[in-house]
Amino acid sequence: MQTIAVDAMGGDHAPKAEVEGAIRAVRSLDVKVVLVGQEDAIRQELAQYEDYRNLPIEVAHAPDVVTMEDSAARAFRKKPNSSLRVASRMVKNGLAHGLVSAGNTGAVMATAKIVQGVVPGVDRPALAGIFPTMKQTPVVVVDVGANVDCTTHQLAQFAVMAEIYSRMIIRRPNPRVGILSIGEEEHKGNDLTRSVAGLLKRLDLNFIGNVEGSDIYAGDVDVIVCDGFVGNVALKVSEGVVDLVKLVMRESLEASISGKIGYAIAKNAFTAFRKRLDYSEYGGAPLLGVRGVCIICHGRSNANAIKNAIRVAKEFSEGQVNQLIERELARSAFGENGNHVERPLPENV
Repeated sequence: MQTIAVDAMGGDHAPKAEVEGAIRAVRSLDVKVVLVGQEDAIRQELAQYEDYRNLPIEVAHAPDVVTMEDSAARAFRKKPNSSLRVASRMVKNGLAHGLVSAGNTGAVMATAKIVQGVVPGVDRPALAGIFPTMKQTPVVVVDVGANVDCTTHQLAQFAVMAEIYSRMIIRRPNPRVGILSIGEEEHKGNDLTRSVAGLLKRLDLNFIGNVEGSDIYAGDVDVIVCDGFVGNVALKVSEGVVDLVKLVMRESLEASISGKIGYAIAKNAFTAFRKRLDYSEYGGAPLLGVRGVCIICHGRSNANAIKNAIRVAKEFSEGQVNQLIERELARSAFGENGNHVERPLPENV
């Protein structure tokens, strides 16, 4: 049974959403959850569930809380006993297979990188966002905020890691990989995108070349690679558009639909539409390249998002994604001149 440590104090609705999400997860998944945070507050929420003592849930006390206002550096230096830090140490020490947090994204990334360490061969961990598409097959966009400035080799590493994630967790058999640029033609883009494209052609990937912003939702590509600046802008713009579409649709339906039967039909259709675009169905964004597992959730995550983040962390660990990343990076290692560099394959993978 996989054990997942949940930072119970991180999100906007903590610890209520984290506790309810953990309860849902252990009831429906073969998983154990350790809720990390202020014990009294966590147990007060757990007391609402009569059967929680019979479920595979534990509480680990951590007195400090990392807030959204804390900088990553301050959170790490000044709060060594925060719920985030304690949960990350559990992963490092082998007491948990993965970490789930809806807390301060910068602090989660920094803590996971420093405490848990990185997979051999990874220069920088990258945050992978999961986006819905018109063909109902999610696309992995990496990086969506961990690294604002990237080198050619780092983007190539992101591509390798995200391709493995798409294959093992999203279940895409031969993921199509593209570089986010301003046009599909090879000569378009900046120096970084053109140099990355040249490198990816030489790797063992199903590389399809440049893709545009409109391709994110088309469903014709499975992995889209970009630096964290561009990826985060794409993520935030997408979230804003989704909120706008939901609001406009609801207002339009309420204004135009009359009669109980017509309203019920429209409401059902709107509910299905909203679920298809609901971030909580995807759980959270994996931080690819750190040892163990780290899933970072939206700050406003509800119980469903926490439950699905626990599911993703469990699948990530069971799929031995980190071992595959280490192996593939060793196979596709490259030097500063772009030539292949021999690296020893890791043992037991």
